[in-house]
Amino acid sequence: MIIVQLNRQIFEYDVHSLVKSFYPGEDVKIVYETSPEEADAQLVCRLEFLKTVSNFKSEDTLPEQACEKEQVPTSHIRFQIRKNGKTESEETAVCTQPDDRKELKNEVKRLVYRQLSSYTRQKLPWGNLTGIRPTKIPMAMLGQGYRNVEIADYMRKTYYTSNEKTSLAIAIANRERHLLKDINYQNGYSLYVGIPFCPSICLYCSFSSSPIGIWKNQVDAYLDALCKEIDYASDAFAEKELNTVYIGGGTPTTLEPDQLERLLSKLEERFDYSQLLEFTVEAGRPDSITREKLAVLRAHGISRISINPQTMNQKTLDLIGRRHTVEQTKDAFHLAREMGFDNINMDLIVGLPGEEKADVEHTLQEVISLDPDSITVHSLAVKRASRLKMFHDEYKEMTFTNNREIMDMAAEYAARAGQSPYYLYRQKNMAGNFENVGYSKEGKAGIYNILIMEEVQSILALGAGASTKMVWASDRIERIENVKDIRNYIDRIDEMIERKRSGIHE
Repeated sequence: MIIVQLNRQIFEYDVHSLVKSFYPGEDVKIVYETSPEEADAQLVCRLEFLKTVSNFKSEDTLPEQACEKEQVPTSHIRFQIRKNGKTESEETAVCTQPDDRKELKNEVKRLVYRQLSSYTRQKLPWGNLTGIRPTKIPMAMLGQGYRNVEIADYMRKTYYTSNEKTSLAIAIANRERHLLKDINYQNGYSLYVGIPFCPSICLYCSFSSSPIGIWKNQVDAYLDALCKEIDYASDAFAEKELNTVYIGGGTPTTLEPDQLERLLSKLEERFDYSQLLEFTVEAGRPDSITREKLAVLRAHGISRISINPQTMNQKTLDLIGRRHTVEQTKDAFHLAREMGFDNINMDLIVGLPGEEKADVEHTLQEVISLDPDSITVHSLAVKRASRLKMFHDEYKEMTFTNNREIMDMAAEYAARAGQSPYYLYRQKNMAGNFENVGYSKEGKAGIYNILIMEEVQSILALGAGASTKMVWASDRIERIENVKDIRNYIDRIDEMIERKRSGIHE
C-alpha cells in the first residue's frame, strides 16, 4: 500500500490519480493525519501546504529563493517520500499565484510528478495529466489563436507530456476542429440511447449492462419506459437541431428484430432528422448480429455501426467471457458489408489478460485484413465495478501488458490501413498509463465520439444509466443522471423524466 498524507483537503483526486499512475498495482490511500497503516505501507508520500505569505519569515524554514519574492504573495508546497521511516526524497515548490486554483493545482502536480519520476526512474507518457480529455487543452488553445508550436511548448512545460503524446494530442485537436466545423454548438445537440443488455458480461466490464438471458421477459417493459422518456425528451428539445444519434449500451443488437424496429420507428416519429450528420448503432458483439437485425438497421438508414471483437485470439475471448468465436466476428463483418454497410468501426483492447505484443499483432493483422472503416484502440482500464476488480484474488495471477511499443505498433497498423487518429481519451487505471485512440479513414470518423469527449455540445441521454450533459458554457456543464438499475429505471421512469424537466432549462 502507498499512503499519501495531506495536511489540507485539496486536490486529493489529482494527487491520488498521479501516485496511482506510478504505482498501478498498489492500493493508494489518502489520509489527513498520522495513520497506523503507515507502518505497513510500501511508501509514505507527504504533501504539505505550507504558509501562503506575502512577507517571508525566517522561522518558516523555507528555501532561500523564496525570500527573494517577499513582496509577492506565494504559496509553498512540500512533497516528501518516506520509506521505512526514512526520508528518501524531498522538494519544496513555490507558487506565485496562490489565489489561482488552477495554477496552484498545476504546481502541486508538477512537484509530485518530479519527485515520483526521480524516485521511480520512470517518465509517464502523459506526464502529470490525470484528466480523461487531453485534447481539450490544445482544442481550447487553438480556439484562442495559439500556434501548434506554442501549444506543444506549453504542454511539455506545464504537464511534462512526452514529445510523442504532445504531438498526438495536437494533431487530433486539429483534426477534430476540422470535423466539427459545421456543428451547431449553440442550438444543436446529440442524442444517446442506452440499451443495457448484453449476451454475457465481459470480465473487465463495468458498464450498466446485464445478461439478456436474465432480462429476456422484461425487454418490452424496458422499451415501454424508454419510449415514454423519448416522448418527453423529443418535445423538450423540439426547438433544437439534432446533429448525431448514438445507440449504445450494452449491446443494442441483443434486441430482437421487431424490438429494434419498434425503437427505431419511435425515434423517427419523435425526432427531426433533417440536420442529422451521423447515426451510429453499436452492434458490438458479433454473436448478437443476424441478417434480420442488420436488415432493420439498413431499412432505417443507419449510417454507421460497430462490430467489436476486442481481440482476435480465441483463448482470450474465452478467458474474458465473450462467448463468440473469431470466425463469428469475421462472418458478422462480411455479412454487414454484403448488406451495404460502408462505415463499420471495430473496437480493440490492448492490455487484455495474458496477451503480449505478438497476440496484439495477430489481432491487428486479422482486423486490418477485413478492412474496416475505423478502428478504436482501447487501453484496458480495470474499473471497480468489473469482475476483475471485485474478485481480485481470483484473477491475481493474470498479467496485463501494455507499453509504448505496442501502442506504436497499433498506430502503424492503422496507418497502413489508411486510417489517421481523430479522437482520444483516457481513463483511470489504464494499462501502461496510455490512452484510447480512434483511427478512421477519410470521411469515416465518428462525430459523436468527438462531441462526447470534447464537451462542446449538449448530449441528451436516454435509458438506464444514461447521463445527459447540458453544455451551458465552456466552463459550465451540468449532468442529469438516470438510475443504472434496469428495474429501478422501469419503475421510476416518471422520476427520470422529472429530473430532466428540472435540469434541461437554464
